[in-house]
Amino acid sequence: MTGLEVSQPTAPSSGFFIALEGGEGAGKSTQLRLLSEYLVTAGYQVRLGREPGGTPLGEAVREILLDREELAIAPPTELLLMLAARSAFVQEVVRPALAEGAIFLADRFEGSTFAYQGYGRGLDLPTVRSLNAFATAGIHPHLTLILDLSVEEGEARQARAGKRGDRIESGGRDFHARVRAGYAALAAEDPSVHRVDASGSVEEVHNRILALLAPELERQTLKREALDLK
Repeated sequence: MTGLEVSQPTAPSSGFFIALEGGEGAGKSTQLRLLSEYLVTAGYQVRLGREPGGTPLGEAVREILLDREELAIAPPTELLLMLAARSAFVQEVVRPALAEGAIFLADRFEGSTFAYQGYGRGLDLPTVRSLNAFATAGIHPHLTLILDLSVEEGEARQARAGKRGDRIESGGRDFHARVRAGYAALAAEDPSVHRVDASGSVEEVHNRILALLAPELERQTLKREALDLK
């Protein structure tokens, strides 16, 4: 086998990987913080990370992608930069956290690439999937939660917060509508991906996330107890 067909190692099985996804203004960062606090209080070992970012290389790529408006970045280049950052993120942050047995919470992961670069930018989806699989070395979140919010409400939230959009956030309403449609398509095809209604109060959204997460945590607890009995 050659090139991208080379077999990749799979994720360590002891940890649990949760990715939070969603469009602009959906409240990912707030919900990630609340979920982390809840899990820590419940006695879980928790690690956090964001994409792109989380490593020196990733943070440098983040600055280029989001803030360097003077740079012309074509969609294929954007994709490859994202995946370079992801490769470092997986090797330096995600894999060690899972090997420790932690619950790893990611503010964006591969779902963002499929939604933003695949559906939003219109890149070839099989190519996006193949390149992403190479960058992640076979690591896939056990659970992906997409905070789903209308594009109009997302814009309104950002306006109320006085937030100035970065290069990707400023892609326009049609672009973000395609991103939302991409997330919906991912949830329809992958049983590990769930859409969460992100409308309403912060507390209401948090409770919806916990309702989805509860059975997953119970399954993980039972699995670990079974392994301890061997």
